[in-house]
Amino acid sequence: MTADPDISRQDSTQPQVLGVLALELSDDSVPARAALGQQAAGELATLLGRDLGALVPGVRDLDLSFAAAHFDPAELLRPGWPMHRRLEELRVRAPKSGEGPRIIAFGADASGAVPLPFQSDTQLAGGRLRVLPYLFVGEPAATAAVAEHMESMLLDLGMAKADTALCAQEAFGARIEHARYLTLHDLLAMTALQYRNQGLDPLWDVLETALLAPGAEAWLDAPPEPLLRHVDGEVRIAMLSPDDWRLRCAPGESDDGRLAQGFAMYEARQRQLSAVLQAHGVPVVFLHVAPGQDPTAALR
Repeated sequence: MTADPDISRQDSTQPQVLGVLALELSDDSVPARAALGQQAAGELATLLGRDLGALVPGVRDLDLSFAAAHFDPAELLRPGWPMHRRLEELRVRAPKSGEGPRIIAFGADASGAVPLPFQSDTQLAGGRLRVLPYLFVGEPAATAAVAEHMESMLLDLGMAKADTALCAQEAFGARIEHARYLTLHDLLAMTALQYRNQGLDPLWDVLETALLAPGAEAWLDAPPEPLLRHVDGEVRIAMLSPDDWRLRCAPGESDDGRLAQGFAMYEARQRQLSAVLQAHGVPVVFLHVAPGQDPTAALR
């Protein structure tokens, strides 16, 4: 990754530890429930706190907020980390009973309905990896120390205990092959690797900028890839005419059939990149480029 901001401090007045419980499902497993009721949510949150407290003792001194609802990773990896930000808002509003750190779990309401924003996107369902967000907050120095410790070891040592994985499996009604704890940085790194393996590596710098530095500019300007520019919190995609596409991406091609096929593949690639960006909550704007116009100028 090219950017390295402190995720634990974004959109917060005090340090936070942002992470997920990642559930890798069996190939043919579909969870029976999108979110857990209050009792099951509390049980799973308690086990999560116990597991992470054993790995990083300082965790026990921090408030734990946990959403007992599962999501596609793209739903958590969005500009401003809205799911974790909502967890913090709910933590601040939660009533206190005595002193000391709290474990606060959120899930389905008494009627079984899942309140916003913990409703997952059905269009992003079906992937084998489902993630449940957690958040630790406490005294600044202690929280910063926990964040540093987790970043250094959680990816390698963060397997959930067997009873935690079993609890999640039974509560959600899904066959789980692996359950592990990750920081949000870890999830970003895993997503970058996954996208690289799927041929989406050219998009990563633009997507990473949108997630980690939304005020910054980034380009994808590498023919025959589509031309993209991230600016002002959105990604602009240049829509080229067939003739301008040929000049930019296939200047040596003269066969009409291959040109038509190549342009169709180019348009499909534009749709693919747009779908990935929008899954991550990044606004996408398609800008038509006038024939003969410099496409980079059109995106400025």
